[in-house]
Order: sequence, then C-alpha cells, then structure tokens
Amino acid sequence: MDLVQDHQDAAFKPLKQHPPKITLRHGAEGVVYISSDYPLGEMERSVVHLLEARAAKHPERRFIAERDATGEWTFITYGEADRAASSVASALLARGMDPTTPLMILSGNSIAHAVMALGAMKAGVPVAPVSVPYSLMSSDYAKLRHVAGLCKPRMVFADQGPLFAKAIAALDIDGLEVVTCTGPADGIATLSYDEIIATPLSPDVAKTMATIGHETVAKYLFTSGSTGMPKGALQTHGMMMSLLAAQEALSTESADEDDIPESLEWMPWNHISAGNIGFNRNLDAGGTVYLDAGKPVPGLFDQTIRNLADVSPRVFGSAPVAFAMLADAMERDPALRANFFRKLEYMAYGGATLSSDLYDRMQKLAVMETGHRIPLTTMYGATETQGITVVHWVTERVGLIGLPLPGITLKLVPNGTKHEVRVKGPTVTPGYLNDPKKTAEAFDEEGYYCLGDAARFLDPDHPEVGLVFDGRVTEDFKLSSGTWVSTGTLRADVVAACSPALQDAVICGLDKPYVALLAWPNLAGMRSLAGLPDEASPQEVISHPKVEVHLRAALAAHNKSGGGSSGRVARLHLMLEPPSIDGHEMTDKGYVNQRATLERRAHLVERLYADPAPEDVMVL
Repeated sequence: MDLVQDHQDAAFKPLKQHPPKITLRHGAEGVVYISSDYPLGEMERSVVHLLEARAAKHPERRFIAERDATGEWTFITYGEADRAASSVASALLARGMDPTTPLMILSGNSIAHAVMALGAMKAGVPVAPVSVPYSLMSSDYAKLRHVAGLCKPRMVFADQGPLFAKAIAALDIDGLEVVTCTGPADGIATLSYDEIIATPLSPDVAKTMATIGHETVAKYLFTSGSTGMPKGALQTHGMMMSLLAAQEALSTESADEDDIPESLEWMPWNHISAGNIGFNRNLDAGGTVYLDAGKPVPGLFDQTIRNLADVSPRVFGSAPVAFAMLADAMERDPALRANFFRKLEYMAYGGATLSSDLYDRMQKLAVMETGHRIPLTTMYGATETQGITVVHWVTERVGLIGLPLPGITLKLVPNGTKHEVRVKGPTVTPGYLNDPKKTAEAFDEEGYYCLGDAARFLDPDHPEVGLVFDGRVTEDFKLSSGTWVSTGTLRADVVAACSPALQDAVICGLDKPYVALLAWPNLAGMRSLAGLPDEASPQEVISHPKVEVHLRAALAAHNKSGGGSSGRVARLHLMLEPPSIDGHEMTDKGYVNQRATLERRAHLVERLYADPAPEDVMVL
C-alpha cells in the first residue's frame, strides 16, 4: 500500500524538548562518564503531595477513566481520588499499618487499584503491586509466595475476589486482611473496597503526610526475575519526583493549565514504565489517563483500537508489536487514523528496537493525516533506576537509547569487547528489600548501580548523536571459533528482519560452529503472509510454503549484511509451545529469558545442531 510517496521529505512536528547537550569525562582504564548539561529543576515533595496539589487546583477534572460492565467510560476526578485515598489512609492507620506493614496489590490497573495505592502512600505504607500472571497464569504460585515472603504484607487488595481466590489461598494469610471489589474470595474472610473508602477522615492522615519526603519508601517494585526469583527494588518518593524534574528540565515550554492531556495505558502498574513514569507524569500534568484493557496480542488489540476511537493521546507509547498492529488498523480505517493523530505530539517505543520498515509505515500515516512526520522517542531504564537515558531530540534513526537525563551520570566501563552501563543519580534505588547482600553486589566501588547491559556511541567522534543499546553483557557468548556473538543486538535484528513472522527468538551457538535460532512464530503475521484464515491451525500456519519463502528470504538478506559469522544465522526451528512463566522462560514484563529458555529447551538446541538436520529445522 503506497500511502505517500514523498513522506521522507516532510518536516517533523516540533518536539518541545531541548537538543542534546552533554559533558564527557574520561577516567582510568577506558572508563567514560557522561552527564547532561541541563540542571535538574525543583522537585515536588512526594507523589501524594502532588495529588493533593492537583486536587486542590482542579478538583472536578477527570483523573482516571475505565470502562464499566456495560462498556461505557466511568471516571474518577482528582478531588474524588484525593478524598477516597485519604479514607483508605485513615483505614490503614486505624489498623496500625506503617512503613513495616505493606499493602500488596494483586490485580491489574483500575481506579480502585490507584485509590488503594495512593491511600497507602498517604499513610506512609509501602505499596507492593505484583505482576498479575504470578496469580492468574502460574500453576505453583512460587513467585507470588516469594514476593509475599519478601515484603510481608499486612493487607492484600484484589479487585475480583473469586478470580484471585486460589492465589490468595496459596499465601500465608494468617493475620492478613484481604480487600476486594466484586465479592469475597472463596473461603477467605474479606473486606469490601466500598467499606474501606467510606472510612471517615482521620486527623492522623495529615500528621503522617507531614512526615513524608524524598527519602520515604513509596513502593516495592519487583524485578522481572530474569536471573532468578524477583528482587524487591525500593522506590522512594525522591526517585519518582526527580524523574519528573528531569523530564521537565528538558522541556522547552511550560504546560498550558487549560489544556488537559489524554493518554491511553495498557502497560501494568507493577512496572516502572507505567506505574511510575507514566502514572506520575499524568498526575503532574493534571491529565486524564484512560485504562486500556487491550494488549498488543491478537484478539485483545481490538479493545485498544476501540479505545483509540474515543481517545486522542498527546503521547502514545507502547512496544513495537503494538505499533505494527496499530499501523495495520490505521491503514484500513481513516477515521481511526484521524483521531489518533489529532493531538499527537510524539510517539515512544520501548522493550525492543522498532524496525525501520515499521517506522516508515507510521511516518507515511502521519504525513497523510497531518502533513508532518511525528518524532519517535524512547527511554531506557530499569526497575532499580527509573529512566536513565532518553532520546529527547528529533532523529530519523531508530534503535538509539538516547543520552542521560538531567541529574544522571552514566558510567561506561570496558568489559570484554563491550562497555558495561552503570548509573548514579537521584532516580536510582537505595537497594533491595530485605537483601543487603544483593544490594551490595549491585553497586560498584564508586556507588554506581551496575545494570549488566552494554551500550556504545553511535558515532564515537560525535557522542551527542546518542547511545545505542549493545546487548546484555552476561548473555553474550563465543562460537567455537572464538568469535563473540552479541545476543541482544542479534536477537532484535533478526526479529525485525523477519517481521511480521517472528514474535521473539533465542540465540544459540555457545561453543558451536555457527549461530542458530529457536523462535516463536507470530501466528497472526504468518497467517497474513500466507493468506490463511484465522481458524487455520498453528502447525498449518508455520509449515505453509509462503511462510518458509518469507523466512528464507528475510534471513538471507539479514545474513548478507550480518557482518561475519557472529551475525549470520545458519539454522532455525519454530516453537509452538509458548514461553513458560513457571519455568522462568518469560519475565513478568513479557521479555524472554535467554538463559532459562536454553536450559529448559536443551533438547531443541541439540536438534538444531544435529547432522543431518531434522525435518523441522530450516537450514539456510
């Protein structure tokens, strides 16, 4: 579909952020320190002080929206949210809850979830939002029991009691109060959410609020568990408020108080991206966030499309797979395209590199609708760090991770053939919950947090052009020839090259003569390539001749530009069994754990390197 021939000549819509401006300092043994020249501005005191300020300024403004049982949008205003959170705080303080007795939240994003979390923070009680799959997709509840053992909650909130009953029963519930919205958990004594938010306001709430500051722990956010059981990263109010201040320091314009930004959020609040960065930024802007029950997977993305017919976001952020589905929908539906781009200032992607062809499609759509290209940005960070780097300038290149945010110092340390990323600044966690050993191991001798990732300058002679993600230091391996393979980079490149046929892949080849892939198919993309109906079986889809032709051509093109044996793929096997959460193959963020997958599927790795190759192994 040829949308706009000359879209590459169109000007970009202005990105209202300062251009790159950094300072580099060179240390001993090749270490490089990078910091932003933009000073960190004034910081708010806490998330809940920010809530009270917004509620006082515009109490009737809509804060959060969700669809009710009839499918209609229902809203809570800033004033209503503040009053309800104060009632929750009063209820928790009346029960003697304090910084040592957390509130654990099992369910996904909702108005009630937000009110309970904000109420706990007003009471000085840490909030521990837990990945929903730990409760609803796990068969042994091992990760759920682990995180509960770490944080030792006094209260658990689950919006739907019957749905979470088995998960709650798997916990040690002695002395634990359970709060639900839609009915009791079978066999477990529960409190009603309505009863909690009807608690009369206690004067103790104001007294507690007076004690809350930058050092106060607001949340425990749990790591993805990619290297073992999840760790509880402490999240202070200062960490979250400094990220807001850093983002504001890059802005070139003051916000218009009368212009209410809208956003659509599907990513869960137990993640840094949605729960801290997105939630707090919406709160700071006095915006309205619409909760999206859709996800970028076949069958569920239709809900996102429906919601985008109602919401015109100022910023749209998601994973690259969502951009692909959105592009498909907008190419078919001009009305959707018009509503999507009506107020859009920029788009943000994360979790993986956006492919060049997908970038091109989105820009064609933008130019067709607005006459301008739309800036695409990305932010790089971790559970322990909030955001670290951001692309805050207009660029035509995808794959950058940007440059350090104001207040952050990045440290690049030579590690083999790469440079390991370490970071220091006010957005970085003070440590892990009840784990001084892992806390000590996470920081180097200068107090920099060690991420285990690698990064490099796109152009070493012009560092202001930005940094590129260079894979995980711990995932890289050598072929039998001694050649290093950059797993993270190669995996992203291969999945992008094969678009839309692959969902994800793991890279094989440790001590082997060549690189091979175990890959999960994107069945929706493959059905489209093959022209098959939705009811076609997965096996029929992956074995279709048109799918094989596409994969062979895509990998041949990739190999031609692969840059030697470390980038060339020699064999491929497609897997229909999805990644296992209980087997640690998939993190709660939806990322594939390379090491765990290779261990669990060692028999498939053996098949990849069998001679002769089995029929289900594609030889390239």
